Amino acid sequence: MPFSLRAARLPVLAALFAVLTALLTVTPAHAASGSISGLAGKCVDVAGANAANGTAVQLYDCNGTGAQLWSNSGDGTLRALGKCLDVVDRSTADGAAVQLWDCNGGANQQWVVSAARDIVNPAANKCLDVRDNNSANGTRLQIWTCAGTANQKWNAPASGGGGTPSGFVVSEAQFNQMFPNRNAFYSYSGLVAALSSYPGFANTGSDTVKKQEAAAFLANVNHETGGLVYVVEQNTANYPHYCDWSQSYGCPAGQAAYYGRGPIQLSWNFNYKAAGDALGLDLLNNPWLVQNDASVAWKTGLWYWNTQSGPGTMTPHNAMVNQAGFGQTIRSINGSLECDGRNPAQVQSRVDAYNRFTSILGVAPGGNLYC
Repeated sequence: MPFSLRAARLPVLAALFAVLTALLTVTPAHAASGSISGLAGKCVDVAGANAANGTAVQLYDCNGTGAQLWSNSGDGTLRALGKCLDVVDRSTADGAAVQLWDCNGGANQQWVVSAARDIVNPAANKCLDVRDNNSANGTRLQIWTCAGTANQKWNAPASGGGGTPSGFVVSEAQFNQMFPNRNAFYSYSGLVAALSSYPGFANTGSDTVKKQEAAAFLANVNHETGGLVYVVEQNTANYPHYCDWSQSYGCPAGQAAYYGRGPIQLSWNFNYKAAGDALGLDLLNNPWLVQNDASVAWKTGLWYWNTQSGPGTMTPHNAMVNQAGFGQTIRSINGSLECDGRNPAQVQSRVDAYNRFTSILGVAPGGNLYC
């Protein structure tokens, strides 16, 4: 708180059909394509190279055909033969099979290819898995609770370098993987809408630095909100504490109105005043905007991240852009209560989230993780 992704060998005609289907399919720009190999060096394969909805997706000897050519376009989908890898019936249960289906934007067609070589469906928070750890040709693929086992490890094409549709370095699928239990209030669209207020955020320096900054911000947010679960501060007894009557403008919304809200848990009347002035919003008189409007909530978090040093010596944005390290972001958010040995468990919680999020984004965390 501030002060915080054969059947027996194919006959020639079937192979030609698969190639023509792939050529005629319009896929998003910059898509990276290739086979997805896994258990026993075998490939993710569309049974019989059949592009019909509901065709089983299976494990099979790698053969370089269109039935095994998958594109990772950066929009969260994995596509073959012009259709998407899809969880049957939108199930989120262990053992739900995967299939080929028309791309429709559903959450059951979203996949994150992590740096740890997992292919995760964020809606289920489960991994693409070879059923029963069986490497025989034709074994059906499914989703299952991620366990780090060999039947869940894949070598997949990286996302094409075109960025995400939103322009943010974190895709919606990655965001959902980071926060599988998040409160619906903390929407991805709200975050994306807020980015225009601070265009330098996660948009400065190399691609690595951009992703590290995004991961750092979201890791601190994760800690402040219990995984994007809490919109407001839970300890109501603290609410009257956040009014500093020495400020000339006082507390017009009421002494108990300036409690922690939003992704960084903005608190104190003077912080509401400063954030509102910067954002062109009257948060001093209407602090409830932060808990009622997702875009406003995200903007206050970005305001603090990009402009405030708190108890630290630099803004969290500058700490990441100038490679001072993740630890300095902790210091600027809650260093007076956590850093220099004051609360190592809280620091470790933030560092663990940062390491997890950088892994999802496929970048190294860098050094100086602690404060």
